Amino acid sequence: MSKDMQIGTAVAPRGSKVRGVIPVGKRAGAGPIEIPLTVVNGAHDGPTLWLDGSLHGDEHEGPIALLHMINRLDPESLRGCVVCVPVVNVPAWEFSTRGNPGDLFTYDLNRIYPGRPDGHLTERIADAHYQEMIEHADMEISVHSGGAHSYLAYAQFFSGTPEGYELAKAMGPKWDLLLKHAGERGSPQAMMRAKGRPAITVELGGLCDTFPDRFRATGEHLYGAFLNVMRHYKMIDGKTEYAPKWMVGVQKTVILAPTSGFWVSEPSVLRQRIKEGTKIATIYNLYGDVEAEIKAPFDGVPFGIRTNPAVQLGDWCVFYGLIEEEIS
Repeated sequence: MSKDMQIGTAVAPRGSKVRGVIPVGKRAGAGPIEIPLTVVNGAHDGPTLWLDGSLHGDEHEGPIALLHMINRLDPESLRGCVVCVPVVNVPAWEFSTRGNPGDLFTYDLNRIYPGRPDGHLTERIADAHYQEMIEHADMEISVHSGGAHSYLAYAQFFSGTPEGYELAKAMGPKWDLLLKHAGERGSPQAMMRAKGRPAITVELGGLCDTFPDRFRATGEHLYGAFLNVMRHYKMIDGKTEYAPKWMVGVQKTVILAPTSGFWVSEPSVLRQRIKEGTKIATIYNLYGDVEAEIKAPFDGVPFGIRTNPAVQLGDWCVFYGLIEEEIS
């Protein structure tokens, strides 16, 4: 229900848009550690949608999409509440790194969520975010991308529940790859599922795709998908659009580099249904010799692919999905 909302330091009456922070603690130089957020509290009753960006600090697609939401969403026409957290992992985002470089022991926030109130620094950041989210959110969307190493395209991880499936389908026409996520901990999605609430993790973009026009287009597309979700749940007026069919499956594997060298992907394999044995990429040495050919391990869909040409043994290279069924 939409009512006066207090989240962190933001106190938002009905029909208002209010800025605030989730306090975490203090830096060594006495400055604050905090998570900025904007609460858009509608003038009318409805659910609370919580939107998270930059759990990984080198993934900037969430912030640009949420800045659109913050600047454009009119609380007077909103039924319910939208909580916009452009950057969850602020220390990582400040250095554009996947995890917090100031925390040796819990570097990756999206692997240790919900954290601990008395834990290492990133665990405390995760806990502060978790306590507010789990008290207020009826549903949650985390925005991820390929960051500094890869490009990921229109893939969703959803809780394998009817409610999670419904939320995933509401993202719109291009979001037709739905991958079941069964993890019990580690991410906001997992913890929302543990509380019986729907949540999804969406994957689109990477640092390779932040040229101004394309980066803006990615932000606009994600913003449009959030609006589509809000139309589906009757939070705003308008017609909801859906994919004509959905590919439903699991992320069966992440293909790791079998050797070090120079990575060169094949064109036109990303997000295509390909057969076992299809060549995806070649790794060369610096004399031009082929060190390895990366081939599809089974029939499936590569939904993410490495874009950093310098590859080390064991690096992430291909995010690969197994399609179990197609649903119209």
